Amino acid sequence: SALSFQVLLKSDAPTGDVLLDETLRHIKATETAETVQTWIELLTGETWNPFKLQYQLRNVRERIAKALVEKGILTTEKQNFLLFDMTTHPVSNATEKQRLVKKLQESMLERWVNDPHRMDRRTLALLVLAHSSDVLENVLASLADDKYDVAMNRTKDLLDMDPEVEAAKAKGTEMIWAVLAAFNK
Repeated sequence: SALSFQVLLKSDAPTGDVLLDETLRHIKATETAETVQTWIELLTGETWNPFKLQYQLRNVRERIAKALVEKGILTTEKQNFLLFDMTTHPVSNATEKQRLVKKLQESMLERWVNDPHRMDRRTLALLVLAHSSDVLENVLASLADDKYDVAMNRTKDLLDMDPEVEAAKAKGTEMIWAVLAAFNK
């Protein structure tokens, strides 16, 4: 099943991204292959398995935010919430955000292919992650009502597909379907 797909390392060549390279080192260091579900839990810090703590990534959200600040996508601000200050990371590059929003909207409208296996893999992954992060509806919210309905129906049809069946059919997108299965669990 897609939930039990094991992550096997094909190459440990550095990617140039600190978090990705650290993840590759962890995957390489495991004695037995772990499932997609287990890696999601480890890499997001959502497991307390004492035997696997050495494979957890530390401060993932903060490190991702810092990388996006360094790329000029986000900025860093302090917000005061009555008794305490909190660091927030609002979007500073609205153009880049709008580019991604437009790409997702077009993938569900003008560039709709009606077959996830013909869809660009990065776009499919982005749709799955936007859905799993509960931001996909916000991405489509700026559309006119008729287009919004079409995009939401297509999105629902896509995300309601059985990840097990789609992963079995898919060459090169098995991991995306396994991630969807893990988030839908």
